[in-house]
Amino acid sequence: MRHRPALRGRTAVLRSAALLAVGALALTACAGSGEPAAEATSSGPPEPVEIRFSWWGSDSRHELTQQVLDEFTKKYPHITVVPDYTDWNSYFDKLGTSVAGGDAPDVITQEERFLSDYASRGVLADLNELGLDTSKIDDNVLQSGTIDDALYGVATGVNAYAIVADPEAFAAAGVEMPDDTTWTWEDYVDIANEISTKTGKAVYGTQDYGFNEPGFSIFARQRGESLYTDEAEVGYKDKTLAEWWQYSLDLQAGGGTPDAALTVETDAGGPEQSLVGTNKGAMAWFWTNQLSAITKASGRTLQLLRVPGESEEDRTGMYFKPAMFYSVSAASEHPEESKLLVDFLLNDPAAGEILLSDRGLPANTDVRAAVQDKFNDTDKQAAEFLADLEDEIVDGPVVPPVGAGEVAGIIRRINEEVLFGRLTPEAAAEQFTAEVKLAIGQS
Repeated sequence: MRHRPALRGRTAVLRSAALLAVGALALTACAGSGEPAAEATSSGPPEPVEIRFSWWGSDSRHELTQQVLDEFTKKYPHITVVPDYTDWNSYFDKLGTSVAGGDAPDVITQEERFLSDYASRGVLADLNELGLDTSKIDDNVLQSGTIDDALYGVATGVNAYAIVADPEAFAAAGVEMPDDTTWTWEDYVDIANEISTKTGKAVYGTQDYGFNEPGFSIFARQRGESLYTDEAEVGYKDKTLAEWWQYSLDLQAGGGTPDAALTVETDAGGPEQSLVGTNKGAMAWFWTNQLSAITKASGRTLQLLRVPGESEEDRTGMYFKPAMFYSVSAASEHPEESKLLVDFLLNDPAAGEILLSDRGLPANTDVRAAVQDKFNDTDKQAAEFLADLEDEIVDGPVVPPVGAGEVAGIIRRINEEVLFGRLTPEAAAEQFTAEVKLAIGQS
């Protein structure tokens, strides 16, 4: 059976991250990762080994990760790590090609939509069998990467999908910041359209949200539905999905978002080139661990907001999500060295001090405690924002079924059809559901 993380475990993780007591900083268990460096044998030093590590992300993530790899090489000078990174939009196409060609990276950064696919095909090693030290990671966080008692992915951290807002853009437009504890979807549309109108579209109210299914997952959950069910089937009504896309068209028609061509171009640019990141927009949907990168690009102090509609229906829809996972290739010629890299990324304070919250709040509770004081203002804001959500989040979505990895491409393609007016929201919902059912094997 597949194991799901319990809400209690997730909230406990965030509570300890954001509301850490001062006494917890006096840690002695974080002096090292717990994994001794490779010892020289009687015949000489360890043989040189080269492994490949793949990940996706922004320019700032690439820079931070390279700093971590430099520290890893200092600790294990016999291991050379070849970086293999790209942006999110092309990452899994590239990974799929590598795996199909028998050239999978040794250490693979995974996303929850794809974990089941790769695990079911025997691509990933069981990290428990490799002996990865997970003693300082909450059991419920570990379960998020566990399938049939095998740990195929270990969570790097925890985050949430939210609105990133620019208070300076609101002020320039003469529009008040919303009360994110009460605003509705209609409020969201009206506010975005008003900002664009008052600035003559010099600043757009918001950026289109339709390219990523987590946004729809929240929308459906607010209405008591879900993207997927425990039985690995779709769990929403087409009417609900059509309503979600209609709000997107209402924004476009009212000027709250750019036209279709500019929207597609902006989305392809990633966080730093987003409307908020380039001071051309007041709001955008991103993960909380992307706040630092967008703030750096914008040069402004940004603010996290709850998504609209959280108080509008019978329940809330937002949820805590493992930011991403580290996995090891089952075909790696150097599984021990690959495990050492994952261990360093998770368990060594030197790595934690560099990455901070870039990959979510650190999964290792000792590392999280050790680096808490080093969080910059945006990291602290993200931690506090997540802590504030604890009592509002009802539960988490089910682990995506095998085949869910295709859904990212499906929704991206169909969203473009909606934006360009080639599909109505109703037709788009019907097509999306049919393609998702085919992808996940639902009859």
